[in-house]
Amino acid sequence: MKFVQIIGFETERLEEMRQLLEEAGRRNEGRTGGPTHSTLLKDRDKPNHYLALVEFESYDEAMRNSDDPETSKLAEQLGALSLGEHVYTNCDVLESRELK
Repeated sequence: MKFVQIIGFETERLEEMRQLLEEAGRRNEGRTGGPTHSTLLKDRDKPNHYLALVEFESYDEAMRNSDDPETSKLAEQLGALSLGEHVYTNCDVLESRELK
């Protein structure tokens, strides 16, 4: 079953975060496992508030990714660019479909 982690965070340094994520993506090219898709959302009602949706093939794959030292390092770097704590929501995907 597919799995999605939703990460809520606040930052005034979004471009620096995006650069770190882009660099991490280049380092992980060709690697098996890890996230399969990501979406970044900006909250229209709360300045500097964002949601990152990160999709994995399964919960087990997400946990393997979380245990990777590179993931921990990236999370630490992103945390340093955030205001406050990240809020994590872990979701099993019950249904996903294109509407148009």
